[in-house]
Amino acid sequence: MHDLDVTRMSVKGQVVIPGDIRQAMGLVTGTKFIVAGEGDTVILRKIGRPTSVEVGRLFGASRKLARRAGLKRSDVKKVVARSRAGR
Repeated sequence: MHDLDVTRMSVKGQVVIPGDIRQAMGLVTGTKFIVAGEGDTVILRKIGRPTSVEVGRLFGASRKLARRAGLKRSDVKKVVARSRAGR
């Protein structure tokens, strides 16, 4: 973590992310977050489009799982065709 600051929660449960951190991370009004909490720790993770590298990793992992399961391209094409026909 590069930037540290202190903030507090309002009576409405709102927490202000300090301006320097918002600017450094490119956070703007309407940015959505995933919120995770455990014990005394709260983590915010910005929701956004995955990078091309992340998409590549996801596709690679999917292919690996499909191979392990014995799926073939033709199996996937059949399922997609059935799904589209059912619309």
